[in-house]
Amino acid sequence: MDSATEAFVAHRNLLFTVAYEMLGSATDAEDVLQETWLRWAKVDLETVREHRAYLVRITTRQALNKLRSLGRRKESYVGSWLPEPLLTAPDVADDVELSDSVSMAMLLVLETLTPTERAVFVLRDVFALEYDEIAEAVGKTPAAVRQIAHRARNHVAARRPRGVVSAAESKGAVAAFQKAVTTGDLQGLIEILAPDVVLLGDGGGIKQTVQRPILGADKVGRLMMGGLGRVTSQLTVEPVQVNGSPAVAVYLDGELDGVMALLVEEGLISGLYYVRNPEKLSWMQQETTVSR
Repeated sequence: MDSATEAFVAHRNLLFTVAYEMLGSATDAEDVLQETWLRWAKVDLETVREHRAYLVRITTRQALNKLRSLGRRKESYVGSWLPEPLLTAPDVADDVELSDSVSMAMLLVLETLTPTERAVFVLRDVFALEYDEIAEAVGKTPAAVRQIAHRARNHVAARRPRGVVSAAESKGAVAAFQKAVTTGDLQGLIEILAPDVVLLGDGGGIKQTVQRPILGADKVGRLMMGGLGRVTSQLTVEPVQVNGSPAVAVYLDGELDGVMALLVEEGLISGLYYVRNPEKLSWMQQETTVSR
């Protein structure tokens, strides 16, 4: 490989993760990487002091452009918009900061930031870039970036999940959830849900799902049983890891019908993020590598 290709390949997983965390869409992140490569291939490498920083800068700028156009697309989206789920390897969960940063819950928190705030938060708090590097990427002064980072950090801290859960707790909650759903045990399902659990669904106007957030264990449990319970004989629920966190893949008649990411806190499921939009399920066919 030539030097440009070698550098791009060496940092590709990092660049994909940066773009994905900014966009919440793996498909759009891949588009950003293609644009990054086209620009990188034209760069005189002798003028580049550090390849990684330069590539991250190009990726960030392209992701910001894409993020602004995505905002307009989301305004006309049918129902709730959820990030595109990624099937990830089990070892992603070992990196607590990485798995937290790509989790469905965190990506939804990042959705509440402005594009620039999101870029600054991701680059600083997840990838630990220096303020001057971030400033070049987002077109701000280092002083302005510090203020943006502080504001974004406070915003995220007030909305992010409450704490880290052990692997054993997550595994137990997923197993209980899986058993309750597949056996039609409404009471068992309600007992594994947190009292203030929230269910979000994304069908993209293609598949039926909830159009607005559903709150409360009883409401969520009865709604799920009313929907999934009617097809129990053709239903298969398999534990998987999505975005570095516990999830279940839902199959009907052997075909993938949807992916439900689970947020587990204090041994109970406090968040259910159900993606049924078939256009968002292609990244569940094979594991995607994310990295810092």
